[in-house]
Amino acid sequence: MARVLVMIPSGEVYDHDNVRWYNYQQIQRYIDHYHNIGDAFVYDSSLKLMNFEKLGVVEIANPDMAQIDKLREEYDYVFLRGSNYIHSQMDWRNTIEVLERLRLPVLGFGLGAQAPVKGKINLSEQTKTVLHMMADSTTSIGVRGAYTAQVLWDIGIRNVRIVGCPTAFRSNNPNMRIKLPVLDTVKNVGITLRREVSSSYAQNIERYLTFHRDLVKDLAHRFDNVTLMAQGEPEEKKLVFGTDEQKEQAIAELRGNPNVGKWYMDDEMERLYRSKMFYSDVVADYENLVRQKDCVLGYRLHGNLMALSNGVPSIYFTYDSRTVEFAETYQIPSYDVFSKKEFVLEDYWNQDLFDKFNRAWFQTYREMATFLTENNIDHKMVDVMTRDAQPERKVA
Repeated sequence: MARVLVMIPSGEVYDHDNVRWYNYQQIQRYIDHYHNIGDAFVYDSSLKLMNFEKLGVVEIANPDMAQIDKLREEYDYVFLRGSNYIHSQMDWRNTIEVLERLRLPVLGFGLGAQAPVKGKINLSEQTKTVLHMMADSTTSIGVRGAYTAQVLWDIGIRNVRIVGCPTAFRSNNPNMRIKLPVLDTVKNVGITLRREVSSSYAQNIERYLTFHRDLVKDLAHRFDNVTLMAQGEPEEKKLVFGTDEQKEQAIAELRGNPNVGKWYMDDEMERLYRSKMFYSDVVADYENLVRQKDCVLGYRLHGNLMALSNGVPSIYFTYDSRTVEFAETYQIPSYDVFSKKEFVLEDYWNQDLFDKFNRAWFQTYREMATFLTENNIDHKMVDVMTRDAQPERKVA
């Protein structure tokens, strides 16, 4: 088994391949700090796909070059946890100098590009150099979808393979399929929240927030049991783990936010926030939660993907190039938040739509396994091209 370094980890590892946030038991120390626990989903899922005996971290913010030399002798390769690294504001700090010194293969494990609302993506020379260094060090570089593949193609990187995201395959079951229950039997629903929003990527913040608000309220009225699933915003964390004073402070901050207070946080939303909110700094807690749900849907890319990876139906609400790219890669039923079309759940609760997802998921599973194999990564994924790994066929 391999000795593996990770670049830009997201959380602490325990029990070999499980991830939780740093010092998770001391949440009061960090309750005002925003971190997206979805990044830890990706880290956790990446580890679950690889065989390794030793895991370390390569420091790029304040590197010790003597230590880098030591790492070169002690490890076999580096992987960059999949995330939204390819955009105009990305600061790689000392990555170029570190990788030049380290001289190990650098595996791009589901990298993604983020398009601005207007105009073409404008990458720095630093970003282009880092991407070329990664692509040159391995047989292929893994990206989440066709848009990111085109961005890399445009800067001269050809050895690209579309692999989606490790979170989709964390259960490592190539025969996983979404089978929809009858909608009338659905009682227990998770709603993934993304209240924080930037005008750099969401073309209309008023529409984004008002639709989000109305979706949450409509689903809460329709289903017996809903859980609001947050992923790291301080106010939402305070409503789960805070003192009584912190909870009131969180509501006041939400109400006082010019956009959130006007277009999102009304009286009913406040009631739901106080009574239905879920947050955890432990990835396994999210997985345990989604496994209890009949359906998970909403704005969070990785929260929804966690559900799908466990065979739980999910519908994406797309609002930027990142969410669109994921929905396209996996053919996930999705609704454009900025569409003028009314959202009707029944239109998406269609087995034919989810069969398209099932096929795309299986094909992308194969691509991910091929990607790891061709890069000489010791992994746990199944070779689905063998006869005994083929999906079950329907008999007419």
